[in-house]
Amino acid sequence: MSDFDLLEHQLRPAAAEPEGALVLMHGRGADEFDLLPLLDALDPGRRLVGVTPRAPLALRPGGFHWYVSRRVGYPDRETFLTTYATLERFTASLPSALGVPWSRTVLGGFSMGAVMSYALGLGSGRSAPAGVLALSGFIPKVEGFELEWPNVRGIPVAVGHGTQDPVIPVEFGRDARRALEKAGARVLYRESPMVHTIDPLFVRALQGWLSKVV
Repeated sequence: MSDFDLLEHQLRPAAAEPEGALVLMHGRGADEFDLLPLLDALDPGRRLVGVTPRAPLALRPGGFHWYVSRRVGYPDRETFLTTYATLERFTASLPSALGVPWSRTVLGGFSMGAVMSYALGLGSGRSAPAGVLALSGFIPKVEGFELEWPNVRGIPVAVGHGTQDPVIPVEFGRDARRALEKAGARVLYRESPMVHTIDPLFVRALQGWLSKVV
């Protein structure tokens, strides 16, 4: 089995030779089909090849999870690090599997998926992707895991969060923005008067952001 098969996933081909790749990771309790429509919303011209992996943990109350969540902002260490190692191998296989270099690959996600996008895109010892897209998530704090803050400078990061989010409060989005801007990332930030969901108006803005990033 190749590392590209470590996680169940859906693959959305580009319309022609792909100009880049977009990886979207779903939120808590969902699966690899959840963000498939978002691929087309973000990239209606199908310039990019899209991949939506399924999280490896099947937990109560149902669906799939990237890690055990006991406290917002602080993923369970053991499950987070295990999933992170699997995702490292999975994403390392993408350039060969998709025919797109890592430097033209954007990592994104919603909620738990946004947390893993921050981790994979900015984690210690990793080369930077083309950009990171984090919707309604937070930068994880886990013992034994660090972000490569000196290498964050110049990385495009888009952050969206709902001001009425009862699951992951907007303060986590604001904290991420401050930390990223302090580190020199090129941050696109948007707050929306919404709960724990994705703002379709921000999705339109992200179409142009993706074009520039890739």
